[in-house]
Amino acid sequence: MTSTTASPTGGLITFYDIALAPPAEKFACSPNPWKTRYALNFKKTPYKTTWVPLLDISSVRGALNIPASRKFADGSPYQTLPVISDPATGRIVGDSFEIATYLQEQYPSSGAGDLFPEQELDFVFGRDLALFAPLAEAKSAEGTAAEYARFNKNVDAAFSAHVQLMAHGLPFDPAVAEECKAAFSRRAGMPWEVMRISGEGRTKLLKSFEEALGGLARLYERDASGPFLMGNGPNYADFIVGAWLRMSRGTLPKEEWEALKGWHSGVFGKLHEALKAFAQMD
Repeated sequence: MTSTTASPTGGLITFYDIALAPPAEKFACSPNPWKTRYALNFKKTPYKTTWVPLLDISSVRGALNIPASRKFADGSPYQTLPVISDPATGRIVGDSFEIATYLQEQYPSSGAGDLFPEQELDFVFGRDLALFAPLAEAKSAEGTAAEYARFNKNVDAAFSAHVQLMAHGLPFDPAVAEECKAAFSRRAGMPWEVMRISGEGRTKLLKSFEEALGGLARLYERDASGPFLMGNGPNYADFIVGAWLRMSRGTLPKEEWEALKGWHSGVFGKLHEALKAFAQMD
């Protein structure tokens, strides 16, 4: 978001997002940065985006002196974005959930309201499917935010368990595509070509994906006024789901994305469309 709205701080937050293929704005589909972009736009907190190529993420976090917020099973750091730097407070925050709690605590009355209104978010993904990245724990969450932290982890798990459907649709920069594929393979713990899925295997995994989102869809059906979990106004839980829908839109074949939008009475398609109001790029 640009500085067209009055800044509560007098300075622009710097938001570090992942650049995939150029132009970065067109191909942005990394879910955790999208959680932050939605939250920044919702809070109407003026910011500027610094686009960081995938292969430069580790060096950028290192230069900002921000350690990885999670680790792989072998203990090595999982270096990813987003990061925000707020000149008003001097704070640099390097985890999407912690960024949301920071924005709510620092700017409680800004924007469209509370990112974390009280609600039950009883969606659990407990199936034993391989995950391609470690999940965020959000250990610092307390009170109402703790409910959102659990929801965040379960939504991340449900989508991550099916990310094999999306991996080969990632829009890598053609100039460094092979290096990006190698980096993604290291993160996933398997060769790039092994992650390709087609035929009957893909059909089965798509069915599993649809079923996995069934419990999530039921939460959206509680308030018939929709399209958000609490009716006509979004909150951070909607942004968590919406961010993964952005990933799905940017990486699934068109016919599969259209199918996903129609699953479970179309709740996810409606949510994606409604969240466009909070998807502005600076």
